[in-house]
Amino acid sequence: MRYGETLCNLPEYFCMKIKSGDTWDRLFPNIEEQDIVRRINRMNIRLKPGMIIAVPKNIERLTIYDVSPFPRYIEPSGEKTIYVSQKKLAWGAYDEDGELLWWGPISSGVGKCKVIGGCSTPTGSFRIIRKQDIDCVSTVFPRRANGEHGGALMPYCMHFFRGYALHGSYEVPGYRASHGCVRMFIEDARWLNEEFIDLPGGGMRGTRVILDAPDAQENPDNLQ
Repeated sequence: MRYGETLCNLPEYFCMKIKSGDTWDRLFPNIEEQDIVRRINRMNIRLKPGMIIAVPKNIERLTIYDVSPFPRYIEPSGEKTIYVSQKKLAWGAYDEDGELLWWGPISSGVGKCKVIGGCSTPTGSFRIIRKQDIDCVSTVFPRRANGEHGGALMPYCMHFFRGYALHGSYEVPGYRASHGCVRMFIEDARWLNEEFIDLPGGGMRGTRVILDAPDAQENPDNLQ
């Protein structure tokens, strides 16, 4: 089940089944409203017939912060922090004063897969250790059963632990689907990479990244 389908029984949403010929642009010509719907459903992939997406009933009055899964303000920690929730399939960037600056969808590690070690995303508290720009390519992912790893495109990658990174992707499908990295919308990864995170050096530590564990669920390989 995609994330959006879990919202169908909530009173503030209605759900629609995608028909042949439906596209994001045709259904939501207003770019801001389209962005809200994509984020609510945690997906930026092409729509296909049979998909079910959730749409807020009062979308014309909403902002991106109104539909955030994170609170607008938290107790200040004194440092910038990126929270990654595998339960909510979302990330949130907070400044030193505890204000949410921006948030967006994620797709993290699928968990079970056919390679040694599985395809889970690390959980806990980490720090950004390095970053690259739009041309970032992984030397670790995808992992393959034959041992020939690497080659995944990871635009605007921000590594936080070994080969694991936050990075942009056009394949954020509304459920956990990666080999272990945290996929984000391209525009979100670029903003974090260029405008938000700090790298270690010059007496500074890398920006803190905190990742929770996903809810227990079956491997969603049946989703297409």
